[in-house]
Amino acid sequence: MSNIFASSVGKKLIMSLAGLFLIVFLIVHLSINLSLIFSDSRESFNKFAHFMSSNLIIKFLEIILFGGFILHMLYAFYLQIKNWIARGRGYKVANYSQTSFFSKFMIHTAVVLLVFLIIHLSDFYFKAKFFGDVPSVFYNGKTYHDLGILVIEKFKMPGFVIFYIVCFIFLAFHLLHGFWSAFQTLGLDHKVYTPVIKAIGIIYTILITAGFMLIPIYIYYIM
Repeated sequence: MSNIFASSVGKKLIMSLAGLFLIVFLIVHLSINLSLIFSDSRESFNKFAHFMSSNLIIKFLEIILFGGFILHMLYAFYLQIKNWIARGRGYKVANYSQTSFFSKFMIHTAVVLLVFLIIHLSDFYFKAKFFGDVPSVFYNGKTYHDLGILVIEKFKMPGFVIFYIVCFIFLAFHLLHGFWSAFQTLGLDHKVYTPVIKAIGIIYTILITAGFMLIPIYIYYIM
């Protein structure tokens, strides 16, 4: 155990745990974003966003979230480069699940998602957190950042809507392999369990990516 996290297996374990944490985060993030289109105003969305940015527990979880992103990406790139160098002599697992088609493109989809993440954080998180370049809105005499209007303005731009949807298609490819692969690394690679996990992963991927893509389409055409 003293050397496990320095090994390839240990790095895969950390990357998988971080990936599963991010999978849970996507559910929370989507739930908040959907409030923007299922509410008659931006109030619910802005209050959710304010809570996420001001609550001490959430702030602590935010550090864990960013740590999860960083660990997941660093270990993914490290292991991919190591596999390229080793030319397939790396970590092997039992062949219950076989190689996924999407596994061949994990590093490519990861690069696209990294670019998207940087742009996404620049457009919303960093603007609200550090630059203060966000309009204000008042609810019951209290001031909130009107992040909702920023989202709506972005999704009224056809180029950004297309870019957003394309990135979530790449996310779908990433999740289709990453979901069950994370459980596989944790030891749940079995002829009975693996097909069930894969099915859950497909359902999760469809719901999450469809939910995120619905938001810009709804805002662009209806709001």
